[in-house]
Amino acid sequence: MLTYLRKRIISSALPLVVVVVGVFALARMTGNPAALYLPLSATPEMRADFITRNGLDQPLLVQMGNYFGGVLHLDFGTSLRTGEAAGAMALRAFPATLQLAGVTMALAIVLAVLVGSWAALKPNGVIDRIASFFSMAAASIPDFWLAIVGILVFAITLGWVPTSGVETSAAWILPIATLLMRPFGALVQVVRGAMVSALSEPYIRLARSKGAGQRRVITHHALRNAAAPALTVAGDLTVGLVNGAVVVETIFGWPGIGKLMIDSILQRDFAVLQACVLLTAIAIFTLNIVIDLLYAALDPRVRPAASGRRRARRTDTPPTTPAPSVAPTAMAGAARS
Repeated sequence: MLTYLRKRIISSALPLVVVVVGVFALARMTGNPAALYLPLSATPEMRADFITRNGLDQPLLVQMGNYFGGVLHLDFGTSLRTGEAAGAMALRAFPATLQLAGVTMALAIVLAVLVGSWAALKPNGVIDRIASFFSMAAASIPDFWLAIVGILVFAITLGWVPTSGVETSAAWILPIATLLMRPFGALVQVVRGAMVSALSEPYIRLARSKGAGQRRVITHHALRNAAAPALTVAGDLTVGLVNGAVVVETIFGWPGIGKLMIDSILQRDFAVLQACVLLTAIAIFTLNIVIDLLYAALDPRVRPAASGRRRARRTDTPPTTPAPSVAPTAMAGAARS
């Protein structure tokens, strides 16, 4: 398992570098930040001094080398807008995104397991058809459209919830409901399909023949075997939540890393943008590795082949015990003949 973990970490390093290099280059294509941070009356000397002080007059490769050298020492640069350390700003905003994504994913998993299991009890029945229709609709609705409609109906027209902020528990309702729809719809389909397959297996019929009730059959037998595919999809959807939270956080004014990233793009705050992207990429790669390890723990068939080779070597080892000797009577008979 440790060998597998080491290989996954090494394989994730190259995409991480590619993402950081791409963002570094694309951010500087948005224009010169001096036009935003200096007044219109700024003289050419003032503009040249601003560019020189922030290292923007150097070639792009030199700037990139300086940036990676700073990252190796955990120095992500300084914000042009506030003068604060970019890494500290990203770390301060990231917990809000994790809270939003974590609560949303937890609710999506619980609701999807309940609805998907209920629909799988009678395939093609009324409950199954209704659950399939609404889950497919939920998975197809764009997040930004649902957020705008939610603000218009529940915040502006009805006045039940605030339009933005995190000060009250009511402010969590619209962001969570917006992000909840897509993972809930996808997970219902996965749980329903996995449960239908599991409930048709022979071991389920054996458990029922031994007198196991419906509740025990579902919770102790079927759900355990349906958890592996649902876990994989849930992990991918969690990664999508971290990425999709950028739009939702901007619409609802959620103080997470997504909103900070958008603000940094608009304000050409290169250091903060790069710190946000790097932190998000590290979190996504770490989450993918954790999902792979959990999947391997749930399903032994997908565990690394190294352990299987070790078992095979132990199995193929010739026996060390001596072969049984020929019985004395048999030897005597052979001598007489």
